[in-house]
Amino acid sequence: MFDITELKSKKLFELQEIARSSGLKKCTQLRKNELLEKIISIFNSNNKNTTFNNKNTTSTIENSLLKKGFKEGFKEGFKGRKKPESKTTFLESVNGKKKLTNQENIKNYSKISEETGKYQKKYYWKKNDRSESHTVSESGFSQKVTNKYRTPEYEFEGIIISEGVLEIMPENYGFLRSSDFNYLSSPDDIYVSQSQIRLFGMKTGDTIRGEVRPPKDGEKYFPLIKILEINGRPPSFVRERDSFEHLTPLFPNEKFKLAEKNATLSTRIVDLFTPIGKGQRGMIVAPPKTGKTTLLKEIANAIAANHPEVYLIILLIDERPEEVTDMQRNVKGEVIASTFDEPAERHVKVANIVLQKAKRMVECSHDVVILLDSITRLARAYNTVAPASGKVLSGGVDANALHRPKRFFGAARNIENGGSLSIIATAMIDTGSKMDEVIFEEFKGTGNKELQLDRKIANKRIYPAIDLVSSSTRKDDLLLDTNTLQRMWILRKHLSDMNPVEAMEFLRSRMARTQNNEEFLISMNG
Repeated sequence: MFDITELKSKKLFELQEIARSSGLKKCTQLRKNELLEKIISIFNSNNKNTTFNNKNTTSTIENSLLKKGFKEGFKEGFKGRKKPESKTTFLESVNGKKKLTNQENIKNYSKISEETGKYQKKYYWKKNDRSESHTVSESGFSQKVTNKYRTPEYEFEGIIISEGVLEIMPENYGFLRSSDFNYLSSPDDIYVSQSQIRLFGMKTGDTIRGEVRPPKDGEKYFPLIKILEINGRPPSFVRERDSFEHLTPLFPNEKFKLAEKNATLSTRIVDLFTPIGKGQRGMIVAPPKTGKTTLLKEIANAIAANHPEVYLIILLIDERPEEVTDMQRNVKGEVIASTFDEPAERHVKVANIVLQKAKRMVECSHDVVILLDSITRLARAYNTVAPASGKVLSGGVDANALHRPKRFFGAARNIENGGSLSIIATAMIDTGSKMDEVIFEEFKGTGNKELQLDRKIANKRIYPAIDLVSSSTRKDDLLLDTNTLQRMWILRKHLSDMNPVEAMEFLRSRMARTQNNEEFLISMNG
């Protein structure tokens, strides 16, 4: 016996088969809705007027099922069925097609309804762990139309691979922060449990790549279920690493090649007069509007093109938003920024997580370069968030405020037996602020490379506006070969008799005639 919902769910050829069995002619010319109405009307009239013999009905349905290609086992189910004592309507015998589909999974039982007192049958079909039930009364249609299905549970384990930088909370659990949000809290955060942190000896700043599953009911974040890599190394390697503070620092002895691929006139001059080595702690001292950000961008592109093994980070603190966009689009490196409209607490937090990430990578023997613009603004941010100690230097600088930016800048070093952290930072002078002068004086002797830009050269639109005589690198004999070093001494003696503007104009005119630095040095007399 069919209910309306069951008939609607059937396909057109099934309805045509039922219609033919019920004696309806020309059923192939009707549409599905019209055919459905005809069948329902025939069923209603049959319930009132017509009764059929159960044996003949069973054989009719049996033959129709066999014509449609059902298995012979179904036929046995029809034959083995006991005859009911009472007469059965045509609808009930047709519905037997569904009852007898699988004899093992059918549970029949009869009950007397307390409310109506009518004889009712209840059938259960169990298939694919789903339960489907409906009650059929003598009226011919189901009293319970809706079917209840058990909600399936899905497990997507090991199909999502994600990466982030670990930040450990005071409660000893952690989150993987995304670089898309400058390593600050975001909806993309991934939860890392305390047991995982203890098992692999992870620290704040570790770059972790692993498998993630979607959160279950009651969970807010995606949990990390399997760790594949930590800082590009197997987890077993990271567990036995030495702490950054216990690594041995050395002078830089391997030079970055800035004058080969993507070389510009600026990078060629920097490569000769102030070479940058792996582990360099350099400072670009610049008055306003002297092209320090452009120079930093050209250095970044030269390092990225000639040294793909180096992990390059451009950290922009208290910068203009359009400068950030320009840097993101034109530099092949990771750009982390906190613009000037953000609070000082955000500047400090972003700088700290970037430094921790760089330290963890150096512990795993990677070469990292951080280009910071600018360390003066970073020191201002630290001065703003630092608790008052009661001792204030000239310019309003707290006595303890410069300790943390010094730790940031002092982290640059070349590590014995592999790994290096290079930091090239810009420092502002001649801004009219006493605080900026105090900050610069504090950092003046901490670096091992100094590149000075001159406002007078920039005013004549001569770029790069580098003061060649005042710019130098400590221990440059470890970075340059003997022949190049001797020729640079001769060139510096020649330029020392000129003022900065004349020296820059002379050098630009000579270097523009040559294709590379080797050709320029050969063209020199003596």
